[in-house]
Amino acid sequence: MVWGIAGVVLFLAYAVVRLIPIAIEALRMDLDPLHWVSLGISVASLGYYEGYRAFQKAFSPRTVARGFAIAADPRPLHVILAPLHCMGLFHATKKRAIVSWCVLLGVTGLVLVVRVLDQPWRGIVDAGVVVGLSWGTISMLIFWARALAGKPIPVPPDLPEAVV
Repeated sequence: MVWGIAGVVLFLAYAVVRLIPIAIEALRMDLDPLHWVSLGISVASLGYYEGYRAFQKAFSPRTVARGFAIAADPRPLHVILAPLHCMGLFHATKKRAIVSWCVLLGVTGLVLVVRVLDQPWRGIVDAGVVVGLSWGTISMLIFWARALAGKPIPVPPDLPEAVV
């Protein structure tokens, strides 16, 4: 459980740490009103859609639920690949696996597109991503602490039917 959830948290935190300097670089530039409005939209929309809707409402609690599922049934492959298991990339319902892989590939594609943007646009987008990922990381830690305290996790782990 610890390796799975902590692995995902570390992955997210690493992305935040890498993106902060890019966002700060953009903020140090001479931004015009369009840039400031875009920054506000990026931070607000990615904070809400990525941080709250995607992470807090679904990904974070499900990651924790899947981490606890590994602890309850510690199969060697699941333990070794626990962060990937917690992300729903394998040993999941068909729908969960498809959604998880599509999200992973979609995010990877967006990262590649955003990387080619010039500053300040890249930093504007990355500032929103920092807010969303930070929100997601914090929400995951809160769900983990609550689960350790015995509080129920509000989403199912989406494991294959045979092991539910």
